[in-house]
Amino acid sequence: MDEGTRQVLEITDDLICAVFFVDFVVHLTRARHPLHYFITWGWIDLLSSVPAVSFLRWGRAARVVRILRVLRGARATKVMAEAILERRGRGLLLAALLVSLLLVVFASIGILQFETAPESNIRSGSDALWWAITTITTVGYGDRYPVTGEGRLLGSVLMVFGVALFGTFSGFVASWFVGTQSTRSDAEIAALREEIRVLRAERLAATVPALTP
Repeated sequence: MDEGTRQVLEITDDLICAVFFVDFVVHLTRARHPLHYFITWGWIDLLSSVPAVSFLRWGRAARVVRILRVLRGARATKVMAEAILERRGRGLLLAALLVSLLLVVFASIGILQFETAPESNIRSGSDALWWAITTITTVGYGDRYPVTGEGRLLGSVLMVFGVALFGTFSGFVASWFVGTQSTRSDAEIAALREEIRVLRAERLAATVPALTP
C-alpha cells in the first residue's frame, strides 16, 4: 500500500474512532444501568474506538480490536436497518451520510492511483481528502484538481453524487421543519378537542338536574 492511500485510511480511521468514542460516552451517560451496559456492549464500544496508531498497537492485540470493530459494525448495521424501517426520513439521512463517507474515502484512494502524472498537484493523502470533500460538496476551490482523464471522470462522478446527496440532506431538513410544525398543529387541535369535550360535559351536567323532577 502506498503512503498516500495509507494516510487516507489512517485519517478516516481516526475520524470513525472519534465518532465511536462519542457514541460510547453518550450511551454510557444515558444508560439506566451504566455498569450493565458496559459489561454487555460498552467494553466493545470502548475498545472499538481505539485508533490504529502505532503506540496503541500492542502486537497482536490490534487484530482483536479489528474483530471487535466488525462486531460493532454488525450491531450498527442492525440498528441502522431498524431505524430505516421505523423512521424512513432519519434512516435515509443516515444512509446518505454513510454513502457520502464511502464516496469520499474511495474517491480519495482512486484519485491517488490516477494522478501519477508529473504535473499532478494531488500528491498526498491529505490533498486527496481535501479534493474529494471540496468536490462532493461542489465547492471546488481550484487549489487541487485532477489533470488526467481518469481523474476528471472520477471528479465528475463525485460531483453528480454530491448534488444528489446534498439534495437529500436539504429535503430532510425541510421535512423536519414541516414535521415539527405539523406536530405542533396536531397538538393544538387535540387540546382544542379536549377543551370542547370538557365544556360539553359541564353543560350536560348542568342541564340534567334541571330536567329531573
